[in-house]
Amino acid sequence: MSQAETSRPELPPGGVPGQTEGEVPRDAVARAGGEQERVPGGAAPQGPRPDGAQERGAGAARAVRGPLRLLGLFRSELTITFRRRRTLALLAFLAAVPVLIGIAVKVESGHGSTPSDPSGNGPAFLTDITNNGLFLVFAALAATLPVFLPMAIGVIAGDSVAGEASAGTLRYLLVAPAGRTRLLLAKFACAVAFCLAATLVVAASALAVGALLFPVGEVTTISGTRISFADGLGRAALISAVVAASLLGVAALGLFVSTLTSSGIAAMATTVGLVITVQIVDTIPQLHALQPYLFPHYWLSFADLLRAPVYWDEIVKNLGLQGLYVLVFGSAAWARFTTKDIAD
Repeated sequence: MSQAETSRPELPPGGVPGQTEGEVPRDAVARAGGEQERVPGGAAPQGPRPDGAQERGAGAARAVRGPLRLLGLFRSELTITFRRRRTLALLAFLAAVPVLIGIAVKVESGHGSTPSDPSGNGPAFLTDITNNGLFLVFAALAATLPVFLPMAIGVIAGDSVAGEASAGTLRYLLVAPAGRTRLLLAKFACAVAFCLAATLVVAASALAVGALLFPVGEVTTISGTRISFADGLGRAALISAVVAASLLGVAALGLFVSTLTSSGIAAMATTVGLVITVQIVDTIPQLHALQPYLFPHYWLSFADLLRAPVYWDEIVKNLGLQGLYVLVFGSAAWARFTTKDIAD
């Protein structure tokens, strides 16, 4: 047997057997929503120069493929994100919070004591849970919104781009026909989907526990009027949507931070640290002039949806403020990511 036959084949620069130089991993190409065309030597395929009609047809085909590739990339990112153990652990933890609150209120009410803080500073809606289990939804959202929900969003959004860079897959995703803008849009859309999923998990868990441990029926609003249970469920769904929208500012901030570093852990820690810092600033009385411009300032305004009639002023301010943060930090993330030198 000759020496050439017994020698081991050299691995390509990517380190994957059977992968020639210039090629990208198949999973990265699949996530990008298309197949990469190659000819020997890495040159682009050559063919006859198209005439005007062919150019217009090719342009129309590209216009159709663009949104389809974006949709395929978003679907792939969504699947990967929600299959990760970290994501499932975060959702399980969020689902456990209403269970703990419901059990604690049930135990205290069984002892004949009130679950509220005598000083009047206890969590909102906590005293109403024993009369109507639907209020556990509102109490759970009020308890998780200041800390647990934004921390979970910060972990997912902070790891969105930096996690790909630290894993070494970001460069391959950009080589594949995805495009930086399309990839960034898919990452942000995935973070938005997690905002909605996390909020719905908390609401669904609270609704199930509340119906199991406490009576349900007509809902007494903050204004003192009574509405039907079906109307109360509709208000709960609307409140869940508003809470999910309230987290968009955190998602945009995390996405921007994720474009600044190649370490997923650093991006997640920075995002969570910024969220905690901003909330501390929002509680300092001497900084009251700055507080209306901080993204968590109007988070608990969703309680106004339980009034009759509904007070929309602070809810609109909250949604407008989240939109402003998405615009500012989303633009900053795009400007950074489209000019970033990807060396990993």
